Order: sequence, then C-alpha cells, then structure tokens
Amino acid sequence: MSRIGKRPVDLPSGVEASVSGQTISVKGPKGTRTFTATDDVDLKVNDGAVSVEPRGKSKRARQQWGMSRTMVENLVTGVTTGFKKELEISGVGYRAQMQGNTLKLSLGYSHDVNFDVPEGVTVTAAKPTEIAVEGIDQQLVGQVAANIREWRAPEPYKGKGIRYKGEYIFRKEGKKK
Repeated sequence: MSRIGKRPVDLPSGVEASVSGQTISVKGPKGTRTFTATDDVDLKVNDGAVSVEPRGKSKRARQQWGMSRTMVENLVTGVTTGFKKELEISGVGYRAQMQGNTLKLSLGYSHDVNFDVPEGVTVTAAKPTEIAVEGIDQQLVGQVAANIREWRAPEPYKGKGIRYKGEYIFRKEGKKK
C-alpha cells in the first residue's frame, strides 16, 4: 500500500479544484494548473481535499497511486506559493544580468550567452552573481535552472561555474611537481 497515496491533499483557502474525467484543474492566487492522471487511479474532491485511489491491485495501479497524489500536491503548491530555484555564479569575470526577457551571461567564452526565458517562468538577477528562477510549474522551473547551469557547470579543480545554491562541489587536487 502506498503511504503517500493514502493521505488526501488539503486545499488551502482560496484554492479551488475540479475534476472532469481523469483531468484535475486547480485554481489559486498565482494561476491555474491542470494534470491528467492515468486510467489506473480515481481522483475525487471531498470537503476541501483531493483524494487519489487506485482502481485495482495491479503493480501499475499502485505505482501511479503515489505518483498521481504527488503531482496533485505539486499543483496545489504551485498555485499557492510557487516554486523557486536559486543559482550562484562563481569565477573571475562571470556575471549575469537581465535585459528584457533575455538573461545575458558572461561566462568566460569569447561571446556573451543570451538565454531566452520561456513563458511561465520569471528569472531575476538581483546581483551579478545570483540568479533566481521562479514559477508555478515545478518541472519547468527545474528545467530552466538546469538549462542555465548547463552553460558552465561547476568544475572540480577551482569550483568555477554556475551551481545551485547550497550545492556541494567535490573538489579535486591538481597536479603536483
């Protein structure tokens, strides 16, 4: 039995959920999100909470049970508080700045990297060495942060590059004479 799937997802005040077939739509102060569950689970809205139940005892139904409940919880979290990923830039001359809807990165290449921010995500560069990616879709926020980090991943010898805030970089020792 899924320990995660058993718990209902509570809907805070100001959040509405509606189910039509296998699609659940959650509306809150930050926007509206939808999720379509597989045919292996049932979605129900009762007394300010969303519950997910498996439609059988098959292995796939049990797998989808906990995953679907987590996806519904992520919808509720996204429309109430949103998701945020913070990146840090370290390295001499490495910096970032926003120009309209484009993130301009100076990362030691012969040219500046222009990263176009997709719709549904807001990117801010409060300091030249800090980037914040925010939005209501957890998958999209994480993917945009990963795409920015991909331009110059942290290297193990000097630790230069773009890293997630709080990420530990395993440092290596260089050559010895």
